[in-house]
Amino acid sequence: MAETNKDKFKEYELIIYGATGFTGQIATQYIDKNYPELKWAIAGRNKDKLTALSENCSSKPGILIGNALNKNELDQIAKSTKVILSFAGPFNKYSNSMVDSCFHANTHYVDITGENIWVKDLIDKYHSEAVKKNIKIIPSCGYDSIPSDIGVFFSQRELKKPIKKIDCYHSAQGGVSGGTIESGFSMMEYQSNNKLGHTFLLNPKNTYTEYQKQKSKDKFTIKKIKDIDNWSAPFVMAPANTRVVRRSSAILDENQSGYGHNFVYNEFMSVKKYWIALAISASLIIFGAMLSLPFRRIFRPLFTKPGNGPSVKAQNEGWFKGIFIIETEDGKKYKSSIYGDGDPGYKSTARFACESALCLIKNTEELPNIDGGVLTSATGLGNVLVKRLSEKGVVFEKPSEIR
Repeated sequence: MAETNKDKFKEYELIIYGATGFTGQIATQYIDKNYPELKWAIAGRNKDKLTALSENCSSKPGILIGNALNKNELDQIAKSTKVILSFAGPFNKYSNSMVDSCFHANTHYVDITGENIWVKDLIDKYHSEAVKKNIKIIPSCGYDSIPSDIGVFFSQRELKKPIKKIDCYHSAQGGVSGGTIESGFSMMEYQSNNKLGHTFLLNPKNTYTEYQKQKSKDKFTIKKIKDIDNWSAPFVMAPANTRVVRRSSAILDENQSGYGHNFVYNEFMSVKKYWIALAISASLIIFGAMLSLPFRRIFRPLFTKPGNGPSVKAQNEGWFKGIFIIETEDGKKYKSSIYGDGDPGYKSTARFACESALCLIKNTEELPNIDGGVLTSATGLGNVLVKRLSEKGVVFEKPSEIR
C-alpha cells in the first residue's frame, strides 16, 4: 500500500482522537516517548485539556478540536492526516461519525473497540466500498482483540500447515476503567438489526460450515486443562475476541491463505484453582444481570466514571498471557503463547493500538496483500505488527509439539 499523492498533502501522519481520555493519554505519552519525530496531533472536544496534554509532551503534538456531534469538525480532522487512531468510546456513540469522516477523506482508521455489534454495522455500511477505495478500517486493536487475533495468526504462520482447532487460555493482571464499564452498559442500549450473540457475527456471508457452527458455541464450562495444568473459566472478552479471529480466518480463506479447512477457535480464562473458576463464573452471571433492565438503571451510577482507571503503579505491575493449544489437521498437537508486561486493558492496549496505527504509516510496502475494507489486525497488518510488537517487548513463543 504505497503512499498516494493525496497522502503527501496531509499535514499529519497520525492523529490520536479522544486523546484526553484515560487510555488516550497513555497512548499520547507512548507516541511522545517512542516516536518524537512523527508528524502527529491530538484531537478531542476539550481545548484546555488538549493544550495541557500537548504541553506535557516533548514533541508538542498539534491540537485539533472535534466534538463527536459536530460532523464538520470531524471531517476537517480526518482530512488532515493519513491515519486516525481513536480512543473515543463508547465507540458506537463517539467514534461512529469519525469512521464516516475517515471513509470520505480516504484516511485509514484504527481503534480499540470491543463493541462487535457496532463493528458488524461498520462492515455492512463500509466494507465493500472501502475495499474499492483501498481504505483500511481496523477496529479492535487493543487487548480486545490483538493477543487473540495476532497470536492465532503468528501460530499458524509459524507452523505453516492447516489447523483443525485452537483453544486459547488467557490470564492477566490489571485494572478496569470507567470507560470500559460504560462501553458495556452502552452496548446493551445500542440498536442494530444484527444479533449480538451470533458466534460468526463478523464473518462474510457463507464463510462458515455447519461443523464450525456446532463447534464454536460460547461455552461456560469449568474443567481441568491437562496441557497447561490449570482450570478453565469463562472469559469475559471471549465473545468479542472469538468473532474477530473467525473473521480473520474467513478473510484469509478468501485470499487462499487461511488457517485450515473447518478451522475452529474458542477461548477461555486460565486459573490455578477450581474455586477461582467457580467464582469467576458467578461474578460474570452477576455482572450480566447488572447490564440488563431494570438492574442497569440501579447499578450504572454506582460504577467508576469514564476518565478514571488504574494507577500508574497498577499499570506497570500488570501483565497478560495467552496460551494457544493447537490441533493440526495431521493429528499433531502444539502449544504456543503470547506474553507482555503492562496492564492489559490500558498500558498494553495503548502499545497495541499505537503500533497498529504505525504499521499503516511506516510499513506500507510490507503490509499484507489485502485491499482495504473493515479488517482485523491479522488481515490488515499481519507479520508487520508481529515484528513491531516483538521489538516493543511483546514475547511471541513459537509452537512446540505436545507429546
